Amino acid sequence: MKDGFCDPRLLWGVRHPQPTIRKIVVQYLRFGFLGWILELIPFPMPSLRTSVLTIAAVCLSLGVRARGQDDIANYKMPVPPPGTNPAVYAAPRLDWIVRFQHNVERARQGNVDLLFDGDSITDGWQGAGKDVWAANYGKLNAADFGIGGDRTEHVLWRLEHGQAAGLHPKLIALMIGTNNTGGLTDVQIAEGITADVRAYQKICPDAIILLQAVFPRAEKPTDPVRAKIKGINTAIAKLADGKKVIYMDFGDKFLQPDGTLTKDIMPDFLHPNAKGYQIWADAIRPEIEKVFGPAK
Repeated sequence: MKDGFCDPRLLWGVRHPQPTIRKIVVQYLRFGFLGWILELIPFPMPSLRTSVLTIAAVCLSLGVRARGQDDIANYKMPVPPPGTNPAVYAAPRLDWIVRFQHNVERARQGNVDLLFDGDSITDGWQGAGKDVWAANYGKLNAADFGIGGDRTEHVLWRLEHGQAAGLHPKLIALMIGTNNTGGLTDVQIAEGITADVRAYQKICPDAIILLQAVFPRAEKPTDPVRAKIKGINTAIAKLADGKKVIYMDFGDKFLQPDGTLTKDIMPDFLHPNAKGYQIWADAIRPEIEKVFGPAK
């Protein structure tokens, strides 16, 4: 079935010990089975199948609500209590349960020495940066747990629900926070990043955490988001202890001398292209080699 609705990996979720994940997966499977049945029907036009599937999905959702069953239709996302910083309040995203499960399965396999985590920028190692990844980390038992669109609270939720359970990485490269900049202060975002660092320290106490500054975004250095990112990075730099938490800020390597960010490095002024990922790999190479030795 398209879009992963009937991905066999979801069957794991039906037996998951966390009730929250069971609720989410059960509804995905219900909708996925419906879609699978409709795929077997020889509709004369693809658009007709899409229309029928949409109507059926709405009816299914309404029917489920009417019966009051536990599923996505009436599942209430966790809401931070009044006065709570949302950046430190663990929360899932209902649209990435399959990807989250992929990370959990990878953790169960073990043999991860180098772990990257974050949002779409980190996730991009498997896209625009895949060749750079293969050349630099292909022999280091590396895993990429980054998920596009994630904020600090999503990483926290993933960690609280088994993503890194049982892993013993030597080095964790973490970079998160840019997706929080839309509605939170730099102080709130820094607190969220701190929560992620502490969560990783609790789960993987022997690992060294390579905490990377939030990358610059937006074309011009005068864009307000640049000042917010500077505030975030100034705050999280204080987490470094020189031993178990290493902080690196190499954002200037992506910029022109006047502070401009060009499409030659980040085509959308946010996500690196292959050239940008090479800059990233070159920047963190000294810390990688301290742990794994010189590349062979």
